[in-house]
Amino acid sequence: MNGDPYAWIRSDLASLHRAGWYRSTLPGTGRAGAYTQIGGRPVLQFASNDYLGLAGDGRLIEAACRATQHYGTGATGSRLLSGERPIHRELERALADWKGCEDCLVFSSGYLANLGAIPALVGRRDLIVADERNHASLRSGAELSGARQLFYAHADLAALEALLVAERHRHRRCLICTDTVFSMDGDLVDLAGIARLAEDYRCMLLVDEAHATGVIGPRGAGAVEHFGLPGPLVQMGTLSKALGSLGGYICGSAELVDYLRNRARSWIYTTGLSPADAAAATAAVAIARNDADRREQLWENIRHLRSELDGLGIEQLPSDSAILCVQVGDIEATRRFAAKLLEDGIFAPAIRPPTVSTSRIRFSLSAIHTDEMIDRLLGAIGRWRQVG
Repeated sequence: MNGDPYAWIRSDLASLHRAGWYRSTLPGTGRAGAYTQIGGRPVLQFASNDYLGLAGDGRLIEAACRATQHYGTGATGSRLLSGERPIHRELERALADWKGCEDCLVFSSGYLANLGAIPALVGRRDLIVADERNHASLRSGAELSGARQLFYAHADLAALEALLVAERHRHRRCLICTDTVFSMDGDLVDLAGIARLAEDYRCMLLVDEAHATGVIGPRGAGAVEHFGLPGPLVQMGTLSKALGSLGGYICGSAELVDYLRNRARSWIYTTGLSPADAAAATAAVAIARNDADRREQLWENIRHLRSELDGLGIEQLPSDSAILCVQVGDIEATRRFAAKLLEDGIFAPAIRPPTVSTSRIRFSLSAIHTDEMIDRLLGAIGRWRQVG
């Protein structure tokens, strides 16, 4: 019984170093935008999820400052106690209207939205059928629910249906969970096909629109809008990516949202979103919904980079979004490539296991990137690719 009960931590950290899985933070300073300051020098930002360039937008900053002056810096408690503010419902109404839903519930983060909604919808007598590449928050919510969780091969509708044929009838309720745009690949699933299977096999469907919101769809409302899907979906998303703020949400029927207010533990027992974050997100929804030129500029940037990478003969993972990934070798080769890009003033860190199965460089594009910035990125890729 003698010895240090925490000694195992040192051993586990050593194993992370040996595997090349160890991570540490790299602080960026200055206002969010196309550039960030790392190590005291400006570098081009190609790692951010700020797809519309709103995180540093003066309109969001002004809205956040006004809300802080009016309400203070914090919500002070859960929204069922002292934390409810008019700005919360204003944001929820704006999101619901944009998403074509009856109502919306805003959580303090996207992770908390999935962590609360999934266990509220299913339990030990139920089934969750999930894409094998789902975000960790979807997996965590599923594990917390106690439901049986089965995975189908990524984006494979035949595999999804085979699981439903074999297992759906054995369970009380079934929830299909999937990202719409996958954060470490950039591909968009056939959501219309998944929705048909959900209807055919009497399943609920929860879709994570974190990386589609603001980017995809005629009004930027996401993949549900892109595919023109009606009906009772559970639409989850975040306020921290294209909307430049912080928080998460669930949009759906009024009945669903009312139920989650009473059953989603990560909403009931968590301090409400700060007034500043709620106000900034509300301003961002209006911009994202109405500024089609900003979204079109983002897609021009996507087409530009994708075309030039093709011209350089650089293989890209399939993508239908602002996320473009290239594979440059094993873990160590990918780390070296990311380090070389940083030497050239380009911030695009290596994405490695266990986050993904195979290492890659992930480039995230923004509407505020210029052609010159993208060409500078391409020049650095070309130079370091020749060096190897």
